[in-house]
Order: sequence, then C-alpha cells, then structure tokens
Amino acid sequence: MKRHHVIDSPYGPLTLVADDGVLAGLYMAGQRHRPAQETFGERDDTILGEVTEQLDAYFAGESRRFTVPLRLTGTPFQRAVWKQLQAIPYGRTRTYGELAEALGNPGASRAVGLANGRNPVGIIVPCHRVVGADGALTGYGGGLDRKQRLLDFESGAALF
Repeated sequence: MKRHHVIDSPYGPLTLVADDGVLAGLYMAGQRHRPAQETFGERDDTILGEVTEQLDAYFAGESRRFTVPLRLTGTPFQRAVWKQLQAIPYGRTRTYGELAEALGNPGASRAVGLANGRNPVGIIVPCHRVVGADGALTGYGGGLDRKQRLLDFESGAALF
C-alpha cells in the first residue's frame, strides 16, 4: 500500500512515497517525470521517519550517506544505472559515458541519460552527480538550478 509524506528542504518541498513502508519515491516540486499525485496514496506524516532523519542530516551537512532501504521500480537497465548512481561518491561527479562504460556498454550514454532522468528517488540515489562529457551540467528532472545547488552544496561551495 502506498502512502506519502511531504517535508521541507533547502530545495523546496520533497514528497516521499512509501510502498509498504519502504521508500519508493522522492520527488521535488515541478520535477519532470513526476508521477501523478493520486498515485502516491494517502498522506501520512507518520511514515518514513528514518528517511526524514537521514535527509535532515544530509541537508545539515552532518551526513554524506544514505542507508535507508529502497524499493526502486524500473526496467533491469534502469535499476543497473540507479545502482551505479549510488556508487558515485559524495562531492564527486561522473559522466554519462563513464556510467555506460561501468555498465559494460560504452555506447549507451544516451540510454544512461534516459534512465538517469527516470530515477524515482532523487537526492538519495544521486542522479544530480551526473554531468556531460565536458563536465557541463546537462538535464536534471528537478531543474538545472537545483542540480547546480546540490553540486555546490556537496562540494562545500554553498552555504545555507
């Protein structure tokens, strides 16, 4: 059964979606590929307390790692890309090509980008850490401004 909870963050409200009590979605306001609100289930502000605590610690600069269980629903290729995203260290970036190479399919940069854009658990599965081949910011479901702010935050360049 799905339920959702909305929390405040330095990047605007975040909607956390639980599927049988496990985090299945983290969506920003105005996010591209955000599922319809009615698919999130009833609002329940008592769920996902551990997720909220870990996000609060992350935003406070007290934690660089998430350890909450996830229920990521996607194709096998998407799930493989999302697993690679979780391996990108805090404060670092990877290119779409590097991720494709890590997946053993160096010609799949575009497919990696499409899977990256469908990541259902932003921030925790850090799709914001992926950049273009030349290091330039490229598409981000939450908007390039948020992507830049997240990267600045993780590099220590941003103060809240």
